[in-house]
Amino acid sequence: MGLFKPDLYRSFAVGFVLGTALMGGVLALSAGQDLKVITVAEAAPAHLDRTLAPAEVAPAAPAAR
Repeated sequence: MGLFKPDLYRSFAVGFVLGTALMGGVLALSAGQDLKVITVAEAAPAHLDRTLAPAEVAPAAPAAR
């Protein structure tokens, strides 16, 4: 006695085959068009490194005596 009946596996197989055929048909119809799935990458604008700029450094605390 199995967990699932063979009809369930048959339905999954038929659905997989029909889905694959549908996806292949859609891709075949759009193959003539310019298919651009991945767009051109653009770099972010360059900024100066201001991690150690004097204006951003907190003033030193007076030394404890």
